[in-house]
Amino acid sequence: MRLGLYGGSFDPIHCGHVTPVLEAVEQLELERVVYLPTAQPPHKPATDFAPVARRFAMVELAVIDHDRLQVSDFEVASGPSYTIDTLEHFADQQPDAELYLLIGSDSLAQIESWCRWRQLFEVARIAVLRRPGWTREQVLAGVSASARVLITAAVTWVDNEPLEISATEIRRRLRAGGPVPSDWAPAAVLQYARKYSLYS
Repeated sequence: MRLGLYGGSFDPIHCGHVTPVLEAVEQLELERVVYLPTAQPPHKPATDFAPVARRFAMVELAVIDHDRLQVSDFEVASGPSYTIDTLEHFADQQPDAELYLLIGSDSLAQIESWCRWRQLFEVARIAVLRRPGWTREQVLAGVSASARVLITAAVTWVDNEPLEISATEIRRRLRAGGPVPSDWAPAAVLQYARKYSLYS
């Protein structure tokens, strides 16, 4: 089984987190992609996020109509979550699965700052979703020579359309009580965020 793993703060989840993943599902022939909302990314201040239970619920709402997309609560715990620990957990739990770690090209540009980052390539295949402003050439130009060699040899680039959608801008609009374009985020996610005043 080809299993994709996709982590993030998802604050809130939007179409830029869903549409490219659906494209990856088709191109990489993934049987399932598991979203992993994190309680606390190590590189971001804890006060910056909506409660993790709320973010988890929004991810569930965003993927509920897509059979091959699921949500796991594995990283829904206090303290920082490290991707390598998550990969090793799923590798232990599903030893017959071929793991794919889905990350954005913006995240790949920062991969050398990740905990035990070289081991990520040993445990899973790395599939990169294109993000606006982060082409393959730009990513490779910004990493070390050794990382460049590893990325060039081991990374699969998904041929997705980069979407100009910002969670920061969605939060700003919700905080201001303004409209959010209907193609930026699933309607149920926006309704949920407004119902519970997550960004007010």
